[in-house]
Amino acid sequence: MKIIETERLYLRELLIDDKKELMKVLSNPESMEFYPNPFSEEKVEKWIQWNIENYKKYKHGLWAVILKEGEVFIGDCGITIQNIGDETVPEIGFHIIKEYCNRGFATEAALACKEYAFKILHYPEIFSYTAVRNIPSQKVAEKIGMRIYKYFEKYGEKQIVRVASNKVP
Repeated sequence: MKIIETERLYLRELLIDDKKELMKVLSNPESMEFYPNPFSEEKVEKWIQWNIENYKKYKHGLWAVILKEGEVFIGDCGITIQNIGDETVPEIGFHIIKEYCNRGFATEAALACKEYAFKILHYPEIFSYTAVRNIPSQKVAEKIGMRIYKYFEKYGEKQIVRVASNKVP
């Protein structure tokens, strides 16, 4: 079932059967350079299970990102509840398989998730965070209209937090 649809993509719930495809990004050392380690097969399966639990608990999580042309699985993107420093907030996250990076897919999916957070979930704000040195993810956050909010430490390194607000100025 499609949760979100954009011009080139649709997002649907992750399934355990997506493990092999999701491993192409979560188990890839280059794709996961800003994480402590690439994910093992077992950790990818737990990741999918965590998101399935999030769908039940919060009505959202990270969803499979499917390229409409060819029905190709290209990664995950969605909204999870994260502890960012001393706050628990809704956060947009994504992981796109390397061969599909730099084509605007992450930005397209993240923007759709931001709109979903405001229009469907009625969150007043949505956050994202990434390692300060993760310039590609920071660019996606900027492109979807997120501004710098604060910094905090995670995985032993400085993280930048961005926020977008649905509040009328």
